[in-house]
This record gives sequence, C-alpha cells and structure tokens, in this order.
Amino acid sequence: MHGRPRRSPKPEDAAAAAAKASKLHELQSLLLQNHQNRIYTKEALLASSKLIEVNPEIYTAWNYRKLALQHSLNGVSDPEAIKSAVEDELRVVEAALRRNPKSYGAWYHRKWVLNQKLAEVDFGREFRLLDQLLKADARNFHGWSYRRFVTRLKNVLEEEELGFTMDMINTNFSNYSAWHNRSILLSHLLGKKANGFESKEKILSEELELVRQALFTDPSDQSGWFYHLWLLDQTCSGDQLKLISSWPIHQSKLVLPIVKEKDNCNSFLYPFQRETLPIVLYFNKPVKGITSSTVMVSSELAKNEDLTWKPLLASNLGEANCWATYLMILEGNCSTSQTFSVEVEVGCSEGIVSVSGLHYNPSKFKFSVEFDHNVPEQAQGNLAQEPFSWNYSEKFYSQENSDFTSFDQLKINDDALKEDLKWHFDTLSEEITLFKEMSEENCKFVKLTLARLLIAYDAMKSPENSLQQKRKHCEEALELFDDLIKLDPSHKRYYEDEQSLVLLDQVTSDKESLVKYCWQYDNPNFSTFRRHNCLQLRRLSLTRVGFVERMLWVQILDLSHNKLRSIAGLEALQLLICLNLSNNQISSFTSLEPLKRLSSLRVLDLSFNEIGAHPVDTTRYLCSSPLSHTFDVKGIMEVLQKDNINVADHWEMMLLFKSLNLKQLNMKGNPVSSENFGQLVTKILPSLHWVDGERVR
Repeated sequence: MHGRPRRSPKPEDAAAAAAKASKLHELQSLLLQNHQNRIYTKEALLASSKLIEVNPEIYTAWNYRKLALQHSLNGVSDPEAIKSAVEDELRVVEAALRRNPKSYGAWYHRKWVLNQKLAEVDFGREFRLLDQLLKADARNFHGWSYRRFVTRLKNVLEEEELGFTMDMINTNFSNYSAWHNRSILLSHLLGKKANGFESKEKILSEELELVRQALFTDPSDQSGWFYHLWLLDQTCSGDQLKLISSWPIHQSKLVLPIVKEKDNCNSFLYPFQRETLPIVLYFNKPVKGITSSTVMVSSELAKNEDLTWKPLLASNLGEANCWATYLMILEGNCSTSQTFSVEVEVGCSEGIVSVSGLHYNPSKFKFSVEFDHNVPEQAQGNLAQEPFSWNYSEKFYSQENSDFTSFDQLKINDDALKEDLKWHFDTLSEEITLFKEMSEENCKFVKLTLARLLIAYDAMKSPENSLQQKRKHCEEALELFDDLIKLDPSHKRYYEDEQSLVLLDQVTSDKESLVKYCWQYDNPNFSTFRRHNCLQLRRLSLTRVGFVERMLWVQILDLSHNKLRSIAGLEALQLLICLNLSNNQISSFTSLEPLKRLSSLRVLDLSFNEIGAHPVDTTRYLCSSPLSHTFDVKGIMEVLQKDNINVADHWEMMLLFKSLNLKQLNMKGNPVSSENFGQLVTKILPSLHWVDGERVR
C-alpha cells in the first residue's frame, strides 16, 4: 500500500511463514478435493473462506464459491435465504480485502455477486466500504474501478461523480486515480454532449487551467502530468475519421510491365504475386468493418465480391489503421493494351467505425492500370541469375536533382482537414509559451511535455504552420529528448523512440526533405528491380519505424546502420521487394513478425544484428509451437531429424520464413547463424537462390 514502510525480516518471521505455508497447503488440498467432488457443504465453504482469508489470490477458491452459491440457491425462492447467502459472500470478500485491498479475485467476485441481482443491493454499505478503502489508500485503482461499477449500478449521474473526483483532488492533487477517473467521466460527458458539456473547447480550457495549478505546485509529481497528457491528446485529436493515405493514389496511372514466361503465360515484372495488384487504405485511427460491402471496388479488372480486405497488423486483431486487398486480375486482361479504370468507394455502406465509435464519411478515389508488353528480352534478368546489391555506387541514382514523379504518391488526403483549428492552435501555442518559461527548471516532466507540445503543434495541418517553423520545432524537440536521455537515463529507450519519430517526420513531411534520401535502382539488364524507388534511411540512429503512411510507394527500403529493435509498421508497405535491416539491434525472429504480411518481399538483409545473442528470449513464446495443428511440420521434421537439428531451437525462425517467398537472404554476423542454420533455411525456403552472398540453387 502507498506510504507503508518496509521493515527488515526478524528471526521469528521465518517460523511464522513456515506455519502459514503448512496451513495454506492443507487448506488448498482440501479445496481441490471438494472442488473436484463438487462438495458444497457448510464445512467445505468454511474451509474455502479460511483459505481465502490467508491468501485471497487463489482464483480457484473464488470460482469454487461461485459454483457453491449457484448450487445452494438452485430452486430456492425464499428471499431471506437468498439474502443471507449473498451476505455471506460479501462478508468473505470484505475479509479478503482486509488481508489485501488490491486483490483482483476479491474485487471481481464482489462485482460478480452483485451482477447476479439475487438480492437488492445495499448501496449504503457499498459506499461505506469504498470510503473506508479510499481513506486507507486514496489511490487504490481497484477501489476506483469498483466505485465506477457501483455508480453505474445505482445510476449515479456522472456530473455528481465529477464533483467527487474534484473533492479528492483538492484533498490531494497527487491522487493519480482521481485524475484518471476524471478523464473517464469527461470522455463520456463530452462524447454524448451532456448538458453543460456541449463545448469541448470550453471544458478543455477549464481543465487545462485546473491542472496547471497542480503542475506549478509540485512539478516533480507525475499525477497532474499524466492528466495534462490526456488533455493534450483531446486537444489534438480531431472528431473525424479520415482516410489519410492510399495506394494507388487518386488519379494515378499504373503501367505494369509484362513478360512471357516459359509456360507462355503472362507475368508481372512488378513486386506482386502473379496476376495480383494490392490496394492499400491508411486511416488516421484504427478502424474495423472494412469489407467488400463497405468498400466497393469497381473495375473490369476484377470482381468486387471476390475481394477480401485484411488488417495489416502483426497481430490478428480486427482493428487497424492500415487495410489491404489484392485484385486478382481476370484471365486475359493483362494480354491486352487496354487502359482499365479502377474506382474505390470507401464507406459506400455503414460499418466502418473507429475504436472510439467514430463513423467514416464516404469518399472515393480512382486510378488506371495499363500493361506494357514491350519489355526487351535482354532486360528480363532476375534474382536466379544474379544477386541484388546494396552498393550505392552501382545502379542506384540519386533523385535529388531530377524530377521524381513518384512523389505524387506521398499526397495525403486533406479534404476532411478543413475544420476550424484556430482554438487548437491558440491553445497549443499558449501551452508551448508557458512550458518554455518552465523549461529552465531541470524537470523531466516539463521537458517531455514541451517536446510533446511542439510535436503536436506541427502535426496539425494549417497554412499558419510554415515549413520553416516546423523544422525549428523539430530541432527543439530533438534537443529536448537529448536532454531527457541525460537527465533520465532509465527511460533512454523511450526517448530514443520518440526521437526516431521526430526524425522520420522531418525526413518524410515534404518533398524537399525526402528527395535527399531517395534513389532509383536502374539496372537495364535486371528487369525485376528496374526503375524501382528506393528510400535510404541509413545511419539516422532510428530505434523504431513511423509515418509509414507516407511510404506506401516505397519498393526498396534501406534501414541499415540504425538501432532498430522492432520493425512494427513496415507491414503497411505492400510494394516492398527489397529490405535492408543490416547492422541494427534486432534480437529475435519474433521482432520480424511484420514481414509475414509482405507477400512481395524477395530480398532481405538481416546481417550483423543480435539474433540469437540472448540465451533467454521470452518473446519466442509469443509464437505458436510448430508442433501445433496450425503448422505443417511433417516434411520439416524429417529434415531436422536427418540433420540432427533440435526443432525447439528454431521454431520461431521456421514460422517466419515459411510465410515468406524470399529469393535472397543474408544472415551473416548474427549469433544464430551457422552452417546448419544456413542449410535449414535453404530447406524451409525452396524459393531461395542466394544465402549470405552464396548461390544455393
């Protein structure tokens, strides 16, 4: 509990602990026996209550009591008997809370009992319990969570509860739980525009003034800073759900080169699976409900009803900022010289909704597709003949002094951004001025908040926000994060991640900045990568990836010589065929999960990372076991047994590479790399031609 001092153990404590352990073991054995045999006698229930009083964290005991209550009341209609049984359960919970006021099992059981609505709830008793608890520890988040539950059960007005949070904050402005509860209540009241809460700007201005008093009173206390961060998010986040980027972009023209294969079939000289074309949608907030019903694709190239939209996430959740589908080109279409028009109508029916409940307003974009059959035979080389090289002195040409038309694909959809932002800018400007005056104090919260304010201000699009001003703010934010790394080294990684986002924003926010990092690969004898766009983000000290919505056009990406530990976000780059992650700090194959979504990827350089350096890698257990029904291991197991390779050492690698269609892989310089490892990769990936610079097929 907060404020409770620690004391050194005494010799007699050991004897007491041994006696407690013995009693606990005896009661646990009895509980399991009764649970298994479904014994719900008074003696059995008394034994379970004694066990809970000793250790409230035994969830089996709470589940046993739920079953016992249901069993004892089955067929009982006497209100007094029901009330008595409920009272017994509530008393057991209270005894458990006296032992541990933060027992998850105890609080959950009390909620469960009241939710059964077996007897009338004595709200006076519940609020007295909460008063006692919050007097002992005013920040106990279990108590605050239970208070929200009870007030909903009693239908207490949220405006009344807002007053209660204010009373608790006035008593102690360091009460983080009170600030947090206030943010929850205000979110609900503002969301439904309750009486007196119609003006979001007015309420947020009042709350900013309130929290400033706490910040100025004690700048080192973090409670008010967290609430200020929530207010900052509310100030910056718009109330609209927007499509901010797509590939292809509106009114673009795709010319796809076609060659004849040995079987006389047509094949794209493009980074896609044969006869498929991706369409990528990127929203400003995570959304769900993207289907062939809510997004209509109209074209002679493919049928809309055949399309399946997938969220581009490393996990399998149904919500994502980025969604993609793949047009399966109808047979015969790529044999013609016809220009095909494709129209994508987003939100043609209701169903696209954000996590916070915002609905999408319909929009549409168009693009056209042509097929180029005039590819010279001498230009039809591929990775089976020669490896791809990352040598920028050969075959890569800088875009800095040329007209790079692909930058049109960086356009972000601003049609919905013309809302009145004057209050937002004025508020952020006022906060920036205020915190600049405080920044002389060596307080990490002041510096971190100022950096966040500068970034938030620049993220809002407005003619008033000039490019020169944005660059100045970026430099100031980078300096602040440098100061924070020195001032608060224990959170160095967090500050480095934030720095990385600022750097990537600088690089990708406008054509003038981005062109310095763009190259074009043009090998006339190597059509697989001919005239492909390369983004070179080497040696920027990046620790994470961001702003991928501005990179959907990238086909070759060089992230080498950074400090990347994760590549989350790269799954959005559906055109990516070559990826250089060499000389980073990637420590496990599970960090590479986003690669599974890149069906176009053919060249991958992971050399000189830290994969295999850590003997205990807990992230590997996030992967499914290759022995599960989700993974076909028969052929692989035979290979492993023949080569005397332990499957437990490599299952996460197997799961990753079995999902890819790589032609070229470089793993040099990683602790996991060995001769056996190279042989295993070659057998798992039958498409591989080059491993660590050596031809394997």
